Amino acid sequence: MTAPAAPPPGGEPADTSGAATGSHSPNSRTSESTSPAAASPPPSVNRLLARAALLTAVFSAAGSLLGLVRDQTLAQLFGAGPGTDAFLVAWTVPELASTLLIEEGLAFAMVPAFSVALSRRARGERAAGGDPVRALVAASLPRLALWLTGAGALLIATAPLLVDLLAPGLDDPGLAVDCTRLTATSLLSFGLTGYCSAALRAHRSFLAPAAIYVAYNTGIITALFVCGGRWGVASAAVGVAVGGCLMVAVQAPSLWRRLRTGEAAPPAAPGSGARTAEETSVPPNESRRGAGWPVDGGLLLTVLLFAAVRQSQVFIERFLASGLPAGAISHLNYAQKICQLPMVLSLMLCTVTFPVVARAVADGDTEAARDRVERDLLLAASVVLLGAAAVVASAPQLVQLLFQRGAFTAADTLATAGVMRVYAAGLLGHTLVGALIRAYFSGNRRAWYPVAAMAAGAAATGLLGALAVGPFGVRGIAAANAAGITLTAALLLYGCTRTVPLRTGPVAAALLCPLGGAVAAAAAGLAAAPLLGTLGATAPAAALALQLPLIALVFAAVTCLLGRRGFPALSVRLPRLGRPAPHPARPADEPTATATATKDTDTDEDPADRKSADVR
Repeated sequence: MTAPAAPPPGGEPADTSGAATGSHSPNSRTSESTSPAAASPPPSVNRLLARAALLTAVFSAAGSLLGLVRDQTLAQLFGAGPGTDAFLVAWTVPELASTLLIEEGLAFAMVPAFSVALSRRARGERAAGGDPVRALVAASLPRLALWLTGAGALLIATAPLLVDLLAPGLDDPGLAVDCTRLTATSLLSFGLTGYCSAALRAHRSFLAPAAIYVAYNTGIITALFVCGGRWGVASAAVGVAVGGCLMVAVQAPSLWRRLRTGEAAPPAAPGSGARTAEETSVPPNESRRGAGWPVDGGLLLTVLLFAAVRQSQVFIERFLASGLPAGAISHLNYAQKICQLPMVLSLMLCTVTFPVVARAVADGDTEAARDRVERDLLLAASVVLLGAAAVVASAPQLVQLLFQRGAFTAADTLATAGVMRVYAAGLLGHTLVGALIRAYFSGNRRAWYPVAAMAAGAAATGLLGALAVGPFGVRGIAAANAAGITLTAALLLYGCTRTVPLRTGPVAAALLCPLGGAVAAAAAGLAAAPLLGTLGATAPAAALALQLPLIALVFAAVTCLLGRRGFPALSVRLPRLGRPAPHPARPADEPTATATATKDTDTDEDPADRKSADVR
């Protein structure tokens, strides 16, 4: 096994040849398993994943920290009033663009497409334009840029109609229209950003994609300080336009180097063994494309519909809150920003491993994909539930520490903290949806079930929000959001058996352990709050320094206790990132769905050890 290559001069982690582009032929698994003299297995991706996770964690933390600075600057300069409400309506555009084009929509379509292209390159196939990866870029990128430019121009022209539709009760619709036209430029810049991120992650390059939000938030913060005195809250919209361009600039050089230096497939020559796409039998999950758009239109449609319907929950919230007193939309926004921190951290691992899952599915190795997704689900759930417990127990101190300064008053702190505690009930649902949806779309095929599940959750959010906004205000809207996303998560977990056949029963049972730990930890944190006296109001940082360790300790203790006493399904271990759970031993002649897939990395382990890693 070879270690990942040293970083190039730019500091970016180099691809591991076997992990990023190398692969055995589809029939190599059988031959290697039956011949002791077979060639050594391909290089392990474990070190690459661990390194990528660490790198992504560092830059994600930096981006999140700058995001907090951005929100703190906005709160300090403009508070929670009509001006910030107007900007946050325009902020809907980059929020939707981020979901559709960076985080979910385009990534779910393009990462599997690039994974298939890399797999074909590794088998020595040639596309119509030569190298399959370059052919994919040539066929998709110009069209995508043209479509996004047209969509941005249309949004600029229809901004007044969009503002009336999103927030009919807004106090300052003119300011919202101006900000919306500025943020409309994010459609093109975010689309190019998402495309570059998908391509680089499929190549197992994570530095530049991890740094995009550092560049984005730097642009917004700079614009707020430089232009805030002259243009007011509209300077934040200027920052969105500038930050979007910076995200593209961070990634474009790295992608260009990989496309320029990537090894193209050799030309087919008599007796050479190289094959064209028409001559090669590909794994069943690789669909053939024509010479036109290289991604299945149905796949792209379902991906974008899912992301749009998921983002519609934000539209519903702001639509309902626009009829409440000024500042309601701002309180919802600031509460979301804090609650999203543990969710972003929990989904970081899923972002890193999504190309691995997509490549395993492309090669037909559904068992490896299933094991990876199950471990990611349990790890992500544990992280976000610990964060949810901290949010419930320490919401006032968190808001006071992060936002209460300048125009953001103590009353705003109380209102935002109340919304946060309600939002925390839906954090597990949001994380499960974010992790499970990667399993649905990793097979590079259309999937309508997750769209229907998300639509059911959005409908529940709208119906429950309309009923609760009157008597409960913004807290009723937050409760509707939590209920809707939890419904979607349950539906996705129940139906995730096609592309990646998860063992849903044991996984769902295993989730009860960290859930019980979170309930106990939140209760312990709330019980400790009165013991702190006035420390929570006068010194929130000191109060958090006492509360958060207690919450973490109780969470870990109760989760471990439940895992030993009452839930045998927790025998699904949560291994170290660097060691994937091996598969159970099989007879060499037993036909399996993965008999022709690329061999797993740790196949030299004892079969007894392999069995212990599976669900009993």
